[in-house]
Amino acid sequence: MGLGRKDGGGAISHAASFLLGVSLPTALLFLLASDRLGDGLSIISRSWGSTGTTQLPIADGAAPAREQEVEFAGLAELLPKVAMEDRTVIITPVNEAWARPGSLLDLYLESFKNGEDIAHLVNHVLVVALDTLGFDRCKAVHPHCYHLQVPTTTTANMSSAKGFMSRDYLELVWTKLTFQQRVLELGYNFLFTDADMIWFRNPFRHIALYADMSCSSDDFKPSRAPLDQPLNTGLYYMKSTNRTIEMVRYWRAARERFRGRHDQWVFVAIKRELVTKLQVKIEPLETVYFGGFCEYHDDFDKVCTMHADCCIGLENKVHDLSDIAADWKNYTSMPPEERKKKGDFKWTYPTRCRKSSKWRKP
Repeated sequence: MGLGRKDGGGAISHAASFLLGVSLPTALLFLLASDRLGDGLSIISRSWGSTGTTQLPIADGAAPAREQEVEFAGLAELLPKVAMEDRTVIITPVNEAWARPGSLLDLYLESFKNGEDIAHLVNHVLVVALDTLGFDRCKAVHPHCYHLQVPTTTTANMSSAKGFMSRDYLELVWTKLTFQQRVLELGYNFLFTDADMIWFRNPFRHIALYADMSCSSDDFKPSRAPLDQPLNTGLYYMKSTNRTIEMVRYWRAARERFRGRHDQWVFVAIKRELVTKLQVKIEPLETVYFGGFCEYHDDFDKVCTMHADCCIGLENKVHDLSDIAADWKNYTSMPPEERKKKGDFKWTYPTRCRKSSKWRKP
């Protein structure tokens, strides 16, 4: 196996834990009778009345004369078309650079076709385009696309490939979080994944039902307490409740306390505040199921997703993820008896990505 860790950056839980706090008997019957735990997480969600806008914190350097807002026109009408029966959607963001032919969006969508029994899940993927060119490209390859309008007072250019921690990169990741808050407010659960990721199996089978948020990890060790795991917000599940909505509001508001930092850095900084002040339950996900270039395992019979984390540069991500996709195709083309020899089959080492991030084995 390859092992790694990114600085600053789950766990399988019993479904019965999810029932804690549920007061309606019908909710209990619904959950126990459901045969869709593999396709989505059945929860009792509610719609939220609002004006259709979500407050966006002022970006660094932006004019503070009036509070910015992001409009989400058409989102309430689109989500029912994308959501699973339990009101869960899969969300991934792209811009023009990530949506170009042969880039990350193509790898992402293609992986559903090549995975094990997950082709149907692509129908529940909502691709959020952060610019017009990305939106046009999305519509050419996928039925469910949403153009997230960035506030006109923001000077960020969302179309080009973003340098890590550049001003435009920061605006991109924080705008993403604003969108997710609105999805929760509308009563929908979501599994968010970065687009620099490929899918192999259904990940919902390994997400804790009782947690408010289940989040991937850069370096998972079972001996650690949940909040001691180095969490990575490149993949996380959140269910729509009052508590999770308040959690995202708190997270976004914390941006002002840590100016110039990206969303994951701020989340790691405030995760204990979220637990103590809001009583949020955060559960890390195991890297044996949710791998990444920071840490992955050669357990081909278990892996669900692979994330190009610990990687800087679009071309490096595309190159090394393409190698991983090719490895998976080779593996799945083998007869069952050959697959059992998984000890003889390993992922191609993500050389370009690990060099780009100066990754070191801990």
